[in-house]
Amino acid sequence: MTRILGIETSCDETSAAVLEGKGDQVSQKSLVILSQDVHRVFGGVVPEIAARAHLTSIVPVVERAIEEAGIKLDDLDAVAVTNTPGLVGALLVGVSYGKALAFSRGIPLLGIHHMEGHLFAAALEHRDAVPPFTALLISGGHTLLLDVEAWGKYRLLGATRDDAAGEAFDKVAKLLGLPYPGGRYVEQLAREGNPKRFHFARPMVRKNALPQDDDYYAFSFSGVKTAVLNAVRGSKDIEADKADIARAFQDSLIDTLVEKTWRAANAFSRQRVVLGGGVACNRTLAAAMRTRLEAEGDTVFTPSPRLATDNAAMIARAAFYRFEQGERAGLDLNAYASSPIPGLVAA
Repeated sequence: MTRILGIETSCDETSAAVLEGKGDQVSQKSLVILSQDVHRVFGGVVPEIAARAHLTSIVPVVERAIEEAGIKLDDLDAVAVTNTPGLVGALLVGVSYGKALAFSRGIPLLGIHHMEGHLFAAALEHRDAVPPFTALLISGGHTLLLDVEAWGKYRLLGATRDDAAGEAFDKVAKLLGLPYPGGRYVEQLAREGNPKRFHFARPMVRKNALPQDDDYYAFSFSGVKTAVLNAVRGSKDIEADKADIARAFQDSLIDTLVEKTWRAANAFSRQRVVLGGGVACNRTLAAAMRTRLEAEGDTVFTPSPRLATDNAAMIARAAFYRFEQGERAGLDLNAYASSPIPGLVAA
């Protein structure tokens, strides 16, 4: 039985979790997530504030995770920490603490890619959310469509060429006068909207598109954001129109995500589809994905909101795979703002 402590500080959540198990039979013993609400004042994450908040939170958050797991530090077999991608100052807090803890206890250290963690999140709650599957990772900073042949073997099919899906939600929320982070507020407002009043194009979705086209799996949301901006500026009564605008925006984004995911699952004959990242919390998206793909005989797996957001449990879960592959990080482990997911194979 292996026990791994996961640490996540890539953005504005300080998180720690303890998992134990072996292979795909891994159970979550604890998960602590401390969100930094201060960023709502600024309408976005301020990197320097985020890093300083992690500094004050990392020790009590880890201590709480160890306590809730009912173990002691000496019971750990390894420490896993997110070291890329993310805000470098924030990442360095977790990396520095993780290195010190691993060294002091004489146990292995692992550096984990944040987006690989999102690939593993659904598997913590759904035993069948294992490869092979099609994965759609959608967050504030990323929109990635992958074919997952096996753990550690990922084929990148498409990514956003500009705004990430979560970023688009946040920017549209700001245009509509909604709080940050904007995803849930846009979804709530869209439920009240009339789907027929406004219509925004589905970017890079052509009926005659072919798999060999360079935009077949790619995403672009900046144009939809601009369409929302023009609709807001052209409105004579924004309070009366904003629910309808929110609905049109969300419909455009969801239709695009669903179509691209269907294309990938169909092209590679995958019968499992896994969503990950903060935008996977969007219930309307999950419902639309199931309606389209389950009609094809596929199963769609989504993590609960707690595991869809940035959290240390998914980092520890990814670490189990890396640990069992014999991977270890040295004390020279560093933090990087961006880097490819390890294990990428040619599309």
